[in-house]
Amino acid sequence: MPMGSLNLVTGANGSGKSNIYKALRLLTETANGGVINALAKEGGLDSTYWAGPKEITSSMQRGDTQVQGNHHNKNKRLKLGFATDEFSYSVSLGITPPVPYPSAFNLDPEIKREAIWQGPVYRKASALVERMDTMVKARADLQWDVINQHTPMYESIFTQVADPASAPEVLTMREFIKNWRFYDHFRTDAQAPARMPQLGTRTLVLSHDGADLAAALQTIIEIGDDAALEEAIDDAFPGASLNINVSDDGHFTLSFNQHGLLRPLSGKELSDGTLRFLLWVAALLTPRPPPLMVINEPETSLHPELLPALANLIIKASASSQVWVVSHAKPLISALEAFEDCHSLQLKKHFGQTTIIGQDMLRTPSWHWPN
Repeated sequence: MPMGSLNLVTGANGSGKSNIYKALRLLTETANGGVINALAKEGGLDSTYWAGPKEITSSMQRGDTQVQGNHHNKNKRLKLGFATDEFSYSVSLGITPPVPYPSAFNLDPEIKREAIWQGPVYRKASALVERMDTMVKARADLQWDVINQHTPMYESIFTQVADPASAPEVLTMREFIKNWRFYDHFRTDAQAPARMPQLGTRTLVLSHDGADLAAALQTIIEIGDDAALEEAIDDAFPGASLNINVSDDGHFTLSFNQHGLLRPLSGKELSDGTLRFLLWVAALLTPRPPPLMVINEPETSLHPELLPALANLIIKASASSQVWVVSHAKPLISALEAFEDCHSLQLKKHFGQTTIIGQDMLRTPSWHWPN
């Protein structure tokens, strides 16, 4: 899939949007050392495999013959990878037949193959770090140096050989992936952490549950783009203003003044939509922009009139981060697609396969998996 600075992913339910989101999350877990546990939470490695027939024949597509399963005689692998102009990465996971010693973890996925290479397309000449089963080698001038021969099959190179001297590329790639940021469905119920007073510390990055919302907004006011914060609130709620109250013992609370009300509303009184919009303000105006930010269905609980203001926030964030937006909301989609640099990807399901509408072989980025 091609990517731009602002990427909009749309499509009907079941078209594959969630799979893209989950794939990026799994790549992040690889860098954090938790990909095996993350796969277990998804239902195991088998749950990630293609569920359709090995071959889709023309007679199946016409409906002349019944769709039937095929026997998979070869080893099955889950392959994940991405490319940038500087460095690229891929990982292959699979399950080995029962190990030759007693173990209750025979179904644990193992990391079979990893590679880091220079540039967007893998070639042997561009490879910088290669991992085959337990052995990891790194390029040193015109030759390869073996830097680890006993890498555990359940551990990534990011947790085993990220050494600034022998494998600086591994360390660079690990930090790049670890800084990706994901936001998916902030809580706004009556007991949501964002509504409660919280001990505040300087917060450059909003937490995934939004518990440090007040502290994150105060951080933007003090060391971030406070003018953009005021503009975003006025764009969504004309005449409104935001205050952060700090108690003597350091607890932070929200105070929101809206036009026509005689007193400010506390975080506990805010509507779900207002609170969620403030959460997106704190996330998107972060003083520490990530290399990649993925936001899933940000329109949830928002009135359609707020979506153009949300689109403006997203567009502003895409100037300093690569942003992925997964959305169903037509007003948000229209507002984002009106931005000339918006890269819109519309997914559809064809015989169980996810395809990108309008993308053919000539429009597909070049990609080669390491052997």
